[in-house]
Parts: sequence; C-alpha cells; structure tokens
Amino acid sequence: MYDPLVGLSLALAQLNPIVGNVSGNLARVREARDAAARQGADLVVFSELFLVGYPPEDLVLRPALVHAAAEALHALERESGTGPGLVVTLPWRGDDGRLYNTAALVSGGRSELRFKRELPNYGVFDEKRVFTPGPLSSPVDFRGVRLGLPICEDVWFSETAQHLARQGAELLIVPNGSPFEVEKSQQRLHLVRDRVAETGLALAYVNQVGGQDELVFDGGSFIVNPGGELACALPSWTETTHLTRWERHGGGLRCEGRAAWNEEPRLQAVYQAMMLGLRDYVRKNGFPGVVLGMSGGIDSALSAAVAVDALGASQVGRLLGITLETLPIETVVAAAEAALAPGFAGRPRDIAEENLQARIRGLLLMALSNKFGRMVLTTGNKSEMSVGYATLYGDMCGGYSVLKDIYKTEVFALARWRNAQYPDGALGPPGRVIPESSITKAPTAELRPNQTDQDSLPPYEVLDAILHRLVEDERSVQEIADAGFPRETVLRVQHLLYAAEYKRRQAPPGVKITRKGFGRDRRYPITNAFREP
Repeated sequence: MYDPLVGLSLALAQLNPIVGNVSGNLARVREARDAAARQGADLVVFSELFLVGYPPEDLVLRPALVHAAAEALHALERESGTGPGLVVTLPWRGDDGRLYNTAALVSGGRSELRFKRELPNYGVFDEKRVFTPGPLSSPVDFRGVRLGLPICEDVWFSETAQHLARQGAELLIVPNGSPFEVEKSQQRLHLVRDRVAETGLALAYVNQVGGQDELVFDGGSFIVNPGGELACALPSWTETTHLTRWERHGGGLRCEGRAAWNEEPRLQAVYQAMMLGLRDYVRKNGFPGVVLGMSGGIDSALSAAVAVDALGASQVGRLLGITLETLPIETVVAAAEAALAPGFAGRPRDIAEENLQARIRGLLLMALSNKFGRMVLTTGNKSEMSVGYATLYGDMCGGYSVLKDIYKTEVFALARWRNAQYPDGALGPPGRVIPESSITKAPTAELRPNQTDQDSLPPYEVLDAILHRLVEDERSVQEIADAGFPRETVLRVQHLLYAAEYKRRQAPPGVKITRKGFGRDRRYPITNAFREP
C-alpha cells in the first residue's frame, strides 16, 4: 500500500464503456475499483469521459445525461472514504453554466475537478461544438503526491504539461479517448516522450478500448518514465485493469519495470479493428447477429470472415460455420421489369435494369433482417464508394460496413493475411476461410454477363493510389500527375469522387481505419461545381 515517502500503486483501467449507459459505466468503475483494491492499488485511472462513454457527441447537450453523470460521481464520492482513490471522467456543468470535459480525482468523500483545455476540432473530433475550454489547471494533491491531470488532447501540445510541471506536479496522468487509425500508436508514443522530455515527469497514458459507431479504440495504454524509457505497455484490443508500482525519483515519481514497444503489423491491426468495430456495434445495439449477401467475390467473402471472427456462428457449415440460404431473384426481377415495361418502352436496356438486380438483392436481405432481427452487413469497399461504383438501395443497403474504409487492394491483402493467420480473440475457425477462387477471380458487380470492374474503372492498383492521394493526402491533380499517373485518369477519378458524394451520405456507418474515412472525417458538399483543371 501507499507510503508517501516511497510512492504509490496505480491501476490503469483500460475498459470498454457504452455511450449513454451511465449506470452500466458506473458499475464498471466499481468493478475495476474493487478488483484493484484487492491488488493493493492506491489510485485507479479511467479513460476519457468514461461515465458517459466516448465520444458522446451532442448527447451531452441533454441535461438529463449530464445530471446522471454528476449523480454517479456523487455516489462514488460517498463510497470513497476507504479504498483506492479514483480518476474518473465525465461532462460537468460548471458554476458558470458551461459544459466542461472533466477529470475528477475522487478520494476521502470528495472530488477535485480539472477541465480539459485543448478541445480537438478536426477529423472525427468536434468537441468545441459541445464543450468549453478549461483554464490552465493546477496539480491535485493525492495522499502526499501532486498529480497533473491533463486530458487527451492536452498532451498533444506543450502548454498544459509544462504549466503543470511549473506548478509542482510530480506525475502526469492522462485519460484518453484516442481512436484507432493505422500507424497512430507510434505517434502517441512520440508525443508522450516529447512531453516527458519537456517536463522531466513520468506520464501514464490511459486509453479506451472498444467500438463506438464508426470509431474503434485500440487501448494500448502505456507509461513513459523520465528519460523516455517505456515502463509499461498494455495490450491493444483488450480490456484490462493493470497495477503499476511507483517510487520516488528526485522531484517526481518513476514507474517500476521496463517494457518493449511492439508495433503491431498493419494488416493484423486493421483486421483487429474491423473485428472489434463490428462486434461492439452489434453487441451494443442489441442485434442477435448479422445477415449478408454472398456473391462469391472477395468483398463478401472477407466481410463474412470478419463477421464470424467477431461474432461466432450458431451452426457449423462450410469453412466459416455460417448458415447459407439461396434465394432466387429471377422471378422478382422479371416481375419488376414487367411492371416498368410501359415506362421503359422504346428505350434500350441500360443501368436502370442492371440496378434492379442489386436492389432486389437488397430487398430480400432487408426482409430477412426484418423477419429475424439480424442486421444487414454491407460489403462495399472504399474504392467502390469513392467513385460511386455501388447501387443506392441495393448493395449499399444495410446497417454497417466493415470494409467502408478499406481500399480494394488492401481487401485482397487482408484476405490473404486471414487465410495465413489466426487473429487473437477470433471466434471463427483457424486456417483457410476465404476460397482461393474469391481472391483470384476478376472483381465484378455481376449486373450483366461477363462484366468486370475494370471495364469501367482503372486497375485497382492505379485507382487506389490516385484515391489515396486525393482523399487522405488532399493532393492536387497536378501533383498526382507529376507522380506519374496519367492526367486524364486523375481527372476522371476526381470527377467520380466528387459526383458520388450524394451516395456516400446515404451509406451505412463502418469502421474507421485510415487518417481520413468517409463520414466524420471528410465532409464535402454534395452540390459541388469545383473541379481542378
């Protein structure tokens, strides 16, 4: 237990809250607190806005939610006469009537509040919409130790951490709601090492884990000691409450132990994000399972593999253990064409008839969803959605998409990876789960005989490289052409990208993987006459 002359025992609670479920999140706090107390913890730290879940978006504008969070905090205060202290987080209505993103240190029957100063307002974040920036805060005293409590974005800049150090903080404890994107974990480590170097103080970084709509939080909490050494690194994708022990070191504290930083391979991290994002979307929204259309192509095969790995399967079947139903659509298509024949008279067959097939497939899938309560999982990828190569109310209909932020070239790479690797935490079978024929066959929308995607689009290696530069990197047409791509192809892809915005607005949510996914990250106007020459 704690000795003010030696140090303290600090538990990092890397958990998976549910947005809006204040009573359930409070129960998780109590469960982690009691488990940490049995291990001898002095203090338990939770991730950002834990009592209401992160990100709550405009839900925090509901006074009832803010009140419920405050009542949960008061309940924890009443229970804090003995046992470990807590760093819990919540939205708090200040005496000035404004709403703050808040960390509360709860101990001895009371709490001290500290407000988040740096409110992110880029990419998926729009905290300035709902919160007020807090002032530069002072450290809090906890049983003889002065703790700085910056919150998430506060440590992406120097000011708050340096101010806390000047005010006598001995340790920086940072609750975070930092969503996954590829290659972001190294960025977190570098910025934390920068703050440690600037302040000379150790920093404990506690991140959320779990899926929330399109965002997935990968956990990966860690501690960096003065000097930049990594003392502790928690696993990604996994809930855990981990006890660390600290000793006094000069003017601050130092965490015992050493850890190695193991950067997760890209494809492994992406697959884990897709699994966790789908699993939590289904679980937290109460769906009993999913239904999807299997075309024999790579997108539906990979989507099915992710679904079974994330959710399991109720019956054993070929390869994946899913129930396969074949529903004929010929008679329904024929009936629809007959109904439309008077209006279409004298006009050649074209995309209107082709899209009937996709829309009738969607109709049947949605009927199955309605009858059995299972969510329709869409199977389109980012390449298709970028250029509008998808049918509204057809293959786009559904509740969620695991491939929404995955370009086609990476779809192939992920399929090969899954056939060769077994993901941690997967509920599906090991070994080959995606037929080789699905990987090697030419991609097709299957809306007319002998159709392939490359009849209408550049080769995916070219298309994806151009799209990455247009979407993630916001490169100009000239810059992309200078990189070796045919200018006329770049111009065509740019036109398709802008023209498909109205479709993307009607697409289901899906797992964010890249720096700039469609939806929360990239907000382009539908009515848009701009084209680069």
